[in-house]
Amino acid sequence: MKNMSKVMTADQAVADIPSGATIASVGVIGWVTPERCLEALGRRHRETQTPADLTLYLPVGTGDAMEIKGMDHLAQEGMLKRIVSGSYINPVHPKTGKRPELMRLIRENKIEAYSWPIGASMHWLREVARKSPGYLTSVGLGTYIDPENGGGKFTELAKDDLVRKMDFEGKPYLFYPTWNIDCAFIRASTADEFGNLSWEDEALVSSNVALALAAKACGGRVIAQVRRVVPRGSRPATQVPLPGVLVDAVVVDEAQMMVTQTPFDTGYLGGQPMEPVIAALPRMPFGADKIVAWRAAQEMRTHELSILGFGASSDMPLVMAETGQLDAQTVRDYWFTTEHGSYGGVVMSGWQFSANVNPEAILDGLSQFDLIDAGLCRFAALAFAEFDDEGTVNVSRFGTANPGAGGFIDIAENARRLLFCGTFTTGGLEVRLEDGQLRIVKEGRQRKFVARASHITYRVRDGVARRAQEAHIVTERAVFRVEADGLVLIEVAPGIDVQTQVLDLMDFAPVRIDPALKPMDLSTFALQTCMTSQDLLTTADA
Repeated sequence: MKNMSKVMTADQAVADIPSGATIASVGVIGWVTPERCLEALGRRHRETQTPADLTLYLPVGTGDAMEIKGMDHLAQEGMLKRIVSGSYINPVHPKTGKRPELMRLIRENKIEAYSWPIGASMHWLREVARKSPGYLTSVGLGTYIDPENGGGKFTELAKDDLVRKMDFEGKPYLFYPTWNIDCAFIRASTADEFGNLSWEDEALVSSNVALALAAKACGGRVIAQVRRVVPRGSRPATQVPLPGVLVDAVVVDEAQMMVTQTPFDTGYLGGQPMEPVIAALPRMPFGADKIVAWRAAQEMRTHELSILGFGASSDMPLVMAETGQLDAQTVRDYWFTTEHGSYGGVVMSGWQFSANVNPEAILDGLSQFDLIDAGLCRFAALAFAEFDDEGTVNVSRFGTANPGAGGFIDIAENARRLLFCGTFTTGGLEVRLEDGQLRIVKEGRQRKFVARASHITYRVRDGVARRAQEAHIVTERAVFRVEADGLVLIEVAPGIDVQTQVLDLMDFAPVRIDPALKPMDLSTFALQTCMTSQDLLTTADA
């Protein structure tokens, strides 16, 4: 019988990828990243200068640009012509002090770089798979992805209009035309010799299945990286979401990392008792970020599907657990999720963000954004880098950072209640808590309440006025309510001078100060359990 095994080395799998091809890859930071395949492709170019002039399509930023380099393996001049990504990764490497090479190529205008909202980057794959003309959506109108505001172009070399604005039945929409994918890199846990794939060791599914379907619809190849190979027919069919007929090559990496700093942890797969899970959660050091997370957590409601974004928002469950708001019983009443489809358990922060500890269910990426765009996540807690006088929030492009919107636009536009969380200023902010009073030891270098945001990620005031959204901004020293005509200051931390430490540090004035301006009740911060003598002073750069 002819050997039907598709198992090969990573170098063999990428050997025939031609110059000018369009490569797509899965990955959510470090989660489900096909690191060995991306590494092999990058190595091939370094050694042979081929393939060149590639287009790279990433529904989500892939890899951490450090131990799981992901997309950074391909960040070589001449290798990439264009990149389209739902988000970008821009950390400082703790050992080298350098930013990712891909970010350098973008900053120096070396490649064509585009940033799409993750909702569009996911849903677009479905249209490619069914050979439709493109993806039509109203999500993102008026934001940076709107052609009237740049169309998602992040470099001057990005000349083509990959997003168009058009009318359909008298209403404006954004249209993302489809184009071919020549090769997709995906990642699973287990394959057999024929390529039937299962994800039993992965905390996220993301766009794996969608990428395979899209590539095959275009006549392209699918390369799957897995942890192990088992005999064909050894698993129940109900455990195999992707059939081997859609897979062309299988690359085995027995040591593939689950996520950054985590080779493998069954805690991210669910099915465990909650008591030890809650007890093992890390504690945040005291600082401005912790105050923000604590105050934001007071806006959480039980039995309300709540989606938490990256940054201070994802710290909320950790502080809730530390202060007793969240325990092994009440955790079942808080319905946590993230934009990447993990449900139940506890949302994690930092490099582990995107997946939940001890989840109860996991949706694939496209289905999760179907749910988000349907408005089923009633409450959303998100970060902010800038907020301006017109009610525009920016998280997508500021200073030298080009992270893109991620899932922010879809989430913000479709949630009913919005909470924007972050420090009042950033860049070296130092705070101290003394006798229940907040002291600003050192002010941050950059203001975040600016006259005009440098990028339009979402127009919050429009959402309040046109879609009856409720929106608040929580910082360590002040809380604002967003109304149709502007910001209303409703709460200030004890010890903070409203004029010199709030109003004078804003490039615009709130439309009013609530007559019932309240002090932030820091006495309920449970200081006895939240602080130790050595962490009273800290630096926040949220």
